[in-house]
Amino acid sequence: MADELRLGTRGSQLALWQANTVAARIEAAGGPPCRLVVIKTSGDRLQDAPLSEVGGKRLFVKEIEDALMRGEIDLAVHSSKDMPAVLPDGLVVAGVLPREDPRDAVVLPVRLKPDTTEGDVASFSRSVETIDELVAALGQSPSIGTGSVRRIAQLTRLFPGARFTPIRGNLDTRLRKLDEGGHDALVLAAAGLHRLGFANRISFAVPPAACVPAPGQGIVAVECRADDERVREIASRIDDPAAGVALEGERALVEALGGGCQTPVGALITALDGDTIELVAAVIALDGSKAIRAQGTAPRHEATLLGRTVAQDLLSQGADEILADARRVQGAVEGIQP
Repeated sequence: MADELRLGTRGSQLALWQANTVAARIEAAGGPPCRLVVIKTSGDRLQDAPLSEVGGKRLFVKEIEDALMRGEIDLAVHSSKDMPAVLPDGLVVAGVLPREDPRDAVVLPVRLKPDTTEGDVASFSRSVETIDELVAALGQSPSIGTGSVRRIAQLTRLFPGARFTPIRGNLDTRLRKLDEGGHDALVLAAAGLHRLGFANRISFAVPPAACVPAPGQGIVAVECRADDERVREIASRIDDPAAGVALEGERALVEALGGGCQTPVGALITALDGDTIELVAAVIALDGSKAIRAQGTAPRHEATLLGRTVAQDLLSQGADEILADARRVQGAVEGIQP
C-alpha cells in the first residue's frame, strides 16, 4: 500500500510484541497500517557472547537505526533501555507507550503446587515476599542468570557469593533453561514478563531501593527521522506523556554521566503528588564494592534539568571514577585500548 508505514523491529518475541502493539495503536488512532520489517541486528547474531564483551545493548538498535537513516523503513520500535543516550544525528524519539512495571524481577524454577500433579507446573514459580526470604531461598552461592552489568553490580551486594552467568535468547528459552536446572534463578525485566504473559513466573519484584532499574526500563520507544513530519505527527498520537517525561529525565542523566547501555547506572523517575516527579539514581562499581546514590525532585516540565542535576550530584560523589573503571574493564575485555 502506498501510504503504509514500514516499521523496523528485531525478530525476538518481545520485539515483535512491541512492534505489533505500536502498529495496532497507530491504526486505532487513525493512522495508516504498518508493515513490519524484521531486521537482524548484531546483538541477535552474537547470541553466544555476553553483551558486555561485544559492545553492549547498542548492538540491538544500530542496524535498525541505519535502515531508518537510509530511508528503508519509516519508523523503528525499540525497548528504550537499549537505545544510546545520544541518538544519531537526524533521529528522534517521536512517541512512547505507557510504561510497564520498571523493576527487575527474580524468577525461580517452577515448583509443584501442593494440590497439583506433575503435568500442571508450567506456570508456577515459588514466590518470596522479602529480600531476606529471597536470600534464604537461594543460599550462599546461587547461580543467577543475567548478563547485565548494572544488575550484577547491585545484586553482588545482596549475594556476595553468587555466580552470575549471561543468558540470552527468547524469554521462553531462558525460562526453559532455568526450569531444566541451568540456574538457580534468573533476573529479568518485569516489563517483558508482563507483556508476554509470564507475569505469574515473577517470584520477587526487586524494589528500586535494592536494585535501581535501567534508565528507560519498561518503556517502548518509537524512533523516526527528525525531518519526517508526517511520521512524527502519527507517532505523537500514541505518545504517553508520563512515560515520555520519565524517559526524558532518565536519558538526560545517562547523557550527563557519559554512560552507555552497558554501564552500571540505574535511574528511575516516578510521579509524586501533583505535578512533581522524583528521580532516584545509582552508579555502582562492577564488583559491587561501592555504590553511589542520589535523588531529586522537580516539576514534570523540568525532567531534563532534573536528570542533569542528579547526575552532577553523583559525579560530585565520585561516580566518574566508578564509570571510568567500568569502561577500562570493558575495554580490556573487548580488546579496546582505554
